[in-house]
Amino acid sequence: MFALFAAIAFVLIWSTGFIVARAVVPHASPELVLAIRMTLTAALLLAAALYRREALPRGSRLMHHLAAGAMLHGLYLIASWWAVLHGMPAGIMALLGALQPLMVALASFLLFGERLSARAVTGMAIAMTGVACVLSPMIARSDVGGLTVLTAAAAIFSILAMAGGTLIQRGAIAGDPILISGAVQNAGGAIFAIVVTLLVGDYHWDNSPMLWLGLGWSIFGLSMAALSLLVWLARHQGPTRMSMLLLLVPPLAAIEAWLLFGERLGLVQIVGFLLALGGVLLGRSKARARADLIEPA
Repeated sequence: MFALFAAIAFVLIWSTGFIVARAVVPHASPELVLAIRMTLTAALLLAAALYRREALPRGSRLMHHLAAGAMLHGLYLIASWWAVLHGMPAGIMALLGALQPLMVALASFLLFGERLSARAVTGMAIAMTGVACVLSPMIARSDVGGLTVLTAAAAIFSILAMAGGTLIQRGAIAGDPILISGAVQNAGGAIFAIVVTLLVGDYHWDNSPMLWLGLGWSIFGLSMAALSLLVWLARHQGPTRMSMLLLLVPPLAAIEAWLLFGERLGLVQIVGFLLALGGVLLGRSKARARADLIEPA
């Protein structure tokens, strides 16, 4: 029961990341926002972990946590936000994000010997078709003529970083408590974000209520709640099954943009959402006689 709740809550909360970025970016430097977000999140989770007397990981496990955080929190967010700010259309960025489950599935096969069943492959294909339908109007309106190689590389690198940070959760750090894992991994992301902020040198911060509201939700909703659920799902269900949930994020973000900003939501997008939802449910479901994900031989 908790697994179902965790999956639903993760998708609903994570999909608001597009909305938060859109609301916050006009009011402050994105690198500064992310540095503050991850630093405060790390401090809050560390306080909670110490209260529960969770031990701080040491040695190679500590390094694995910091590396996972640098990729999952720092590299992914900063590179994706930077790409969008420098001309990468949001629709194409979201479509690239939909490739992350494929990257995780391939890496899981190469590293852990995990093979996807026909049910999972079919579900993923249906869901990706749905994502393409949802994003097609936005992509059609996009102008990619001015994109630089650096912008495109940053967008692709951000997705690779998220896939890498997700896969690390399956390794040597899988048994560590969630709170201390989140604290150390957010610290890893914060270190990276602080370095980037100092290098960029942009400290714009207008102190608007929208900025503080967005920062608060980013800390308590996205960083503390959603990313903790992501880590739990990756550890208990495997990186591939967890990553399939990300295919529901673009359709939900489109619905949220329609509700909050009045953006157009056409029939093709509604059909796309239904396809994405059906594909993810199919891909994550289990056959009667065998698990969806075949164990290594």
